[in-house]
Amino acid sequence: MKKIAVIGECMIELNGTPFGTMEQTFGGDTLNTAIYLKRTAKLNTATDKLDVLYITAMGCDPLSKAMIERWQKEGIDTRHVLVDDMRTAGLYMIQVDENGERTFLYWRNQSAARYLLSHPKFTQVKHCLEHVDAIFVSGISLAILSSRDRSRLLTLLEQLRSQGIEVIFDSNYRPALWPHDELASVRACYLTMYQTTNLALVTFEDEQRIWGDQSAQQTLTRLHSLGVKTVIVKQGDKGCLLSTSESTSPFYVPASAVSNVVDTTSAGDSFNGGFLAHYLAGSSLITACEYGNHLAGIVIQHKGAIIPAHITHPTYS
Repeated sequence: MKKIAVIGECMIELNGTPFGTMEQTFGGDTLNTAIYLKRTAKLNTATDKLDVLYITAMGCDPLSKAMIERWQKEGIDTRHVLVDDMRTAGLYMIQVDENGERTFLYWRNQSAARYLLSHPKFTQVKHCLEHVDAIFVSGISLAILSSRDRSRLLTLLEQLRSQGIEVIFDSNYRPALWPHDELASVRACYLTMYQTTNLALVTFEDEQRIWGDQSAQQTLTRLHSLGVKTVIVKQGDKGCLLSTSESTSPFYVPASAVSNVVDTTSAGDSFNGGFLAHYLAGSSLITACEYGNHLAGIVIQHKGAIIPAHITHPTYS
């Protein structure tokens, strides 16, 4: 059975109208990816031999415990979720406009996940990571850490890649998580990360904001020049481009047709989950992209980062 470790943060989610109806659930880019990855893997005999480990830190309060129990019900391996008795999960609120576009408010400064690498039991996590097939991190996984812990994580990922473990990165850039006017710091961090990455799953808008890219082709060229072997550039309703370092030209995979966009909150995360389930099972990159697009198309027609499990049962093979 293949193992993938997903490193990041999950927060309490409030979704609704301020001073009106508000639904409480949970979400976070890497946790969303982990759940959609596991759901996809469980629903397909070609992908079901896949162990998904979630690596984070949570509190010891009832809400943190309830969230972890929900992850376990999804089939996520939570044995390496560290417990922080001084902190709890962060909180975010989503507001969605009439076009399904969303804005976020965050309360996460004392989130336990921000102190993951400083946890006294992180050494046990490092040992676990030496025995997986792949590791997935995002730009948010990096951004929430202190500069010292961020450097430690980048060094660790470089060491693990040198041992043959595949490193997968979604750039997922959130300016509010970085110090004001610190684009140079973001670029330096991402430059190091890309030099450690085997597979990049990036959104063109993020790469454009950080690097000033004028086209998805420019993004592909830049990332390959940094040593990234396989690059997928997500372009929302335009689909995605895929390329490998051996490709003579990129391949375009169109998005699934969607008639009613309700909430785009987890579009990229669900793409990642659907893509990775098929990619890790040995499917072609085109097939993996097609399923990623298909799953994202389902998710954006419903509210919230993580939609009910029965809705994500594929009508696609």
